[in-house]
Amino acid sequence: MSDMASAGISPSLDSSAGTTTAPWQRAATGANLLSPEGTLGVTIFEEMTTLALSTGAINLGQGFPDEDGPAEIKAAAQSAIAAGANQYAPGKGIPALREAIAAHQQRFYGLNPDPDSEVLVTTGATEAIAATLLAFVQPGDEVLTFEPFYDSYGAIIGMAGATHVTAPLLAPDFHPDLAVLENSFSSRTKVVLLNNPHNPTGAVFPEPVLAMIVELAAKYGAIIVSDEVYEHLTFGVPHLPITSLPGAAERTITISSAGKTFSFTGWKIGWLSGPAHLVAAVRTVKQFLTYSSGTPFQSAIAVGLGLPDEFYTGIADTLRRKRDILAEGLRAAGFGVYNPSGTYFINVDTAPLGIRDSVDLARHLPKLVGVAAIPVPVFCHPEGAERTRSLLRFAFCKKTGVLEEAAERLATLKDRL
Repeated sequence: MSDMASAGISPSLDSSAGTTTAPWQRAATGANLLSPEGTLGVTIFEEMTTLALSTGAINLGQGFPDEDGPAEIKAAAQSAIAAGANQYAPGKGIPALREAIAAHQQRFYGLNPDPDSEVLVTTGATEAIAATLLAFVQPGDEVLTFEPFYDSYGAIIGMAGATHVTAPLLAPDFHPDLAVLENSFSSRTKVVLLNNPHNPTGAVFPEPVLAMIVELAAKYGAIIVSDEVYEHLTFGVPHLPITSLPGAAERTITISSAGKTFSFTGWKIGWLSGPAHLVAAVRTVKQFLTYSSGTPFQSAIAVGLGLPDEFYTGIADTLRRKRDILAEGLRAAGFGVYNPSGTYFINVDTAPLGIRDSVDLARHLPKLVGVAAIPVPVFCHPEGAERTRSLLRFAFCKKTGVLEEAAERLATLKDRL
């Protein structure tokens, strides 16, 4: 089996063609876990984590912090548990959190969602994405994403039986070609699933790109679903919610979560906001998935959303310094480095080292220098995988000392190849 096949990369799925039938097969195919031979593989994250553990490597593959967020948020959760907030929360979320989400949107972006009818609390952003897609798409519909794409997008699109269409993001800034983006829309486009700031590339899309998406979504009658979980983690570039653009609000669901902003990824508290009729449709699906989510954590996140501006600017500044530490080590290693404008992730090109296959290098890197990363081709369909064949993604959401050690190890790579 080829490297790409063994990594789980398989042909893009058009469910209407009947290439697979069971929902789990569609989900696995959409997430690049089902090989052309029908073999079900493990995720690349599990594979790299296992390699990191077996070699003692520093794991810069999966994007989760290695230290907790603000103490006052933890204390609020502990107080809520002690006070007895341990039973089901209302299906749409406790009022305090929905009000805090609405206040957050007004404070940072001048938006004014109604906390009663236009805000929904979910079990992380992942459930928000799943419930939204399952609410609106069916076989015969197309869902458009950028490529590379976060793997859960492909899984849920496949599970819903829709067709996953992609528009490529191009180095060095990983912005789309607007003409190609326009040609990616069709009369079958039901949902445009946007991720901004973007994982895995670290791009933050400028207003002209967002305006084009709004224009095309309106032209084809598509819903915009905007995954903005990294909204506060940008570096010198402001985050612009697409729903704030003219013509967008009436067709846009905006998604975010506490995990990335506050470094409590294990709490799984997410949310979405949008027009009441769209939110009601998503709530109808969500109530039959998890119904409600982490009651004591909801009130704690409401506290977090009210933290002063200094907290929000501070987390971005700290993360930018961590990015720069890792970038220095990656340049010393001989990689071509694409400095991200946001998120937890930095991408590099292995081609300057004479290496064209990032999947193969990722499998050897833990033993070579004691650092694990994720190959970007696993976030793509076959054509995109070929286009990104030499790209690797590293996470820098780790303690400063860990990143300094990783940078030192990476700097030795050229001598070990």
